[in-house]
Formats: sequence, structure tokens, C-alpha cells
Amino acid sequence: MAHWHTRAVEEPCMSPQPEPRQLGSQPRPLAPPGGSPTVLRMALGGQLRRLREDRGISSQTAGEAIRASHAKISRLECGKTGFRERDIRDLLTLYGIIDPEQVDAFVGLARKANEPGWWHQYGDVLPPWFETYLGLEQAAEVIRWYETQFVPGLLQTADYARAVITLGHGHEPTEEIDRRVALRIQRQQILYRPDPPTVWAVIDEAALHRPIGGTQVLRGQIQHLLDIGELPHVTVQVLPYSAGGHAAAGGPFIILRYPEHEIPDLVYLEQLTSALYLDKRRDVEHYLAIADRLAVQAETPDDTPRFLTTLLRDL
Repeated sequence: MAHWHTRAVEEPCMSPQPEPRQLGSQPRPLAPPGGSPTVLRMALGGQLRRLREDRGISSQTAGEAIRASHAKISRLECGKTGFRERDIRDLLTLYGIIDPEQVDAFVGLARKANEPGWWHQYGDVLPPWFETYLGLEQAAEVIRWYETQFVPGLLQTADYARAVITLGHGHEPTEEIDRRVALRIQRQQILYRPDPPTVWAVIDEAALHRPIGGTQVLRGQIQHLLDIGELPHVTVQVLPYSAGGHAAAGGPFIILRYPEHEIPDLVYLEQLTSALYLDKRRDVEHYLAIADRLAVQAETPDDTPRFLTTLLRDL
């Protein structure tokens, strides 16, 4: 497995450093319309930022063009807020983009970026900080995952997911538990679409000894890992006890990569009531290095099925 070179950046919002371009040149092709609203907003914001900086226009001047503050321009360029069609047209005029086809392309993307994602129907059981992650996950091209206590959410069976969810939400009505399980299972549909992301998961052996939901649920979960690991775009590795200590002392993490140049690599760190999103180069490079080391220490993808089969036999 080759080392995954980062393309993260040192910017406070998730947008890369603009590439050199001659003044007056045309914008790069916009992100494909099939992306999630979250990523479409980020991609469109990155395009607008690149156009503004190429023209040497300050965020203050851009804000005045749409009757707003430079802070709103920052939020737009970071993909943290929706786009108004009038604002898009005014900014494009300011940046010298007047070709009707190009303007229509930007406006069309803005409309798609403002559409709610499918997960909005679960808004009653979905915390805002995780809603952001879902938008990022659904559009990722590569997902690298390290887990210590549980099987990664994208690889869970419905029974295992219910048992995990009940640990933190056991006081909720059955109907709400059902909706949380349905949300998790629907997330997994990205693994079966025509253009699925590449998923590379390293799971600590400890997670596979925890009888969450009981022995039968755990047996079904391990069998599911064996089955789903046969998909060409899914790689599962187990980090055995015999590997000893390792560098991921901080706990589980997820690294996301996107096909759009405007979106940098991201590291997602989930906490009990919030989450962190890291995109600074030094942070992402650190996590990528750890992910590479974990993959070397873990059972190889070819040996992991035998390891899982042994665990299953001993349950």
C-alpha cells in the first residue's frame, strides 16, 4: 500500500492555497453535480475564493458588492453557509465572469449546494456536528478509518449498530432508536453505489472481543466483516494484541479525501458531544503517518480473513 501524500493546507477554512493563474483566466471546471450539499458548498466557495484572490480583490470589497461584511465572504468561501443567487451573480460580475454559460454553471451549482441532503429527514435524532460529517462522508473518494472500541459505523450490521446506539441512547423511546439505526444503515449505501468510495479500515482487536449486544450479535458482525471485506473497494485489517503498543494513542480517527481539488484532506475526531475537523497540513500529515504505521503493524489484508475466522470459531 503506497503512502498517501497529503494535500491539506494551513487555512482556517477548508480551502487550499490558490494555484498561480494569469489575471483574467477562466475558473477550473466546477465540482460534479452529484456531490453532497456540504462538499458542493465547499467546492463552490473554494472557486469563488480563488477567483477573488486571482483578481487581487479584498474580502472587504467583495462583501460590499453583496451588501455584506467580509466575515460573510469568509463564511461563503469556507462553505459554511448557503448561497443566494443574487450574491453569486454580483460576485461573478465583480470578478469579471460574465459569460452566460459560466454564470449559469455557478448558479446551478449554488442551487444544488442549497438543497438538503437525504440525512436531513433524520434531523430530530441528528446532532448538528454529526450532520456536517455525514455531508463530508457521503462525498468522500477515500475513507481511512481507525477504531479501538467499536467496528466502524460504515461496516456495522443492523443488530450491532442497535447495540452500540443503545449504549448511549438507551433512555430514548424505541422509535428513536429505530431511526438512529435506520440512519446508520442508510449511510452504508455509499458502499454499494456505482462509484463507491475506497474504504480502508484498521480495527483494534479489542473491538472484536467486546460482546456488544451479546455473542450472537458479535458473531454476525465478524461474519459481516469477512463478507464486506470481499468488496474490491473495502480493505479491512485487524490490529492484533501481539502488535504491542502503537502510535494512535489518542484514539479513533477518520481521514477523508475528495475528488474535488478545492477540498483538502480532512481528519475527523469524534467526541461525546462534539467533533473536531482538522485540515492543517501538519495535522493531516501526522495522522496519515500514523495510519500508515498502523496498516504495517496490523494483520495484512490477506491475513485478516484468517484472523477473523479464528475469532469467529472461538466465540
